[in-house]
Amino acid sequence: MAITTGLKVLEKEQSPSKTAKRPGQPSKLSPWDIVKVSRHSERPVFEDYIELISTGFMELHGDRYYADDRAIRGGFAHIDGHKVMLIGHNKGKNTNQNVERNFGMAKPEGYRKALRLMKLAQRFNLPVVTMIDTPGAFPGMEAEERGQAESIAKNITEMAGIEVPIISVVIGEGGSGGALGIGVGDRIVMLSNAIYSVISPEGCASILWRDAKYAPDAARALNLTAHALLKHDVIDAIIDEPGEGAHTNYKVIAEKVKKYISGQLKVLSNIPVEILLQERFEKYSAMGKFERLV
Repeated sequence: MAITTGLKVLEKEQSPSKTAKRPGQPSKLSPWDIVKVSRHSERPVFEDYIELISTGFMELHGDRYYADDRAIRGGFAHIDGHKVMLIGHNKGKNTNQNVERNFGMAKPEGYRKALRLMKLAQRFNLPVVTMIDTPGAFPGMEAEERGQAESIAKNITEMAGIEVPIISVVIGEGGSGGALGIGVGDRIVMLSNAIYSVISPEGCASILWRDAKYAPDAARALNLTAHALLKHDVIDAIIDEPGEGAHTNYKVIAEKVKKYISGQLKVLSNIPVEILLQERFEKYSAMGKFERLV
């Protein structure tokens, strides 16, 4: 109790304006429309954010076990004067790029690379910033043979104890365990037209109704939009996108993302490690709780 109280007092004293915490009215778009916007072919991807919000990006490669997975990139960078370890899902914008990057669907070596970089960040006392944009982890046989489930589970477990601040930004699709593999953070923020879900609407519809044409109904039932997830305390904030989506103005959305990350880094960097880890534990322990109606 004392630890939690200490953190709340510290944040009250040091936090910048929390205007992003409770945004304006929810989008007029339906959940299925938001799913389509989150997948827009011109939507900015991690590679764009590297250029727009950071300087001096120095990419690091390989998991030291098997290969360098191009579906996840990461390396040292500066964001608004803060030295960070920047890691993200690496979608492409055309067929050739997406084939090379496996459409942002990482294999075990991608998650092991990400964890290696997080531990390196811990060694040098650098905060970690992750950007989530994947339909899910790669489900192929070779990935399963190399320990796909184990690599994601290990990342989730290890990230809970990483002794530096972690900020995760859902910039597009946040699909299933593929997203969670780099998504355990002290702050989870979503763009207003991003999605975050245990399964894709198409996958859910195929299981429940045996027909992917019911994907719009599944999208509505899954509560996968940013406003629904903020309401249920799964995420901490929403960054409103310009116009009809982030694809309409790269510069504006990048500046908003950069401002949010910079502000939260100032807050989190002043929180003692033991408080940071305790609050992270409590954050995820509280998810999924419900009250029984009598």
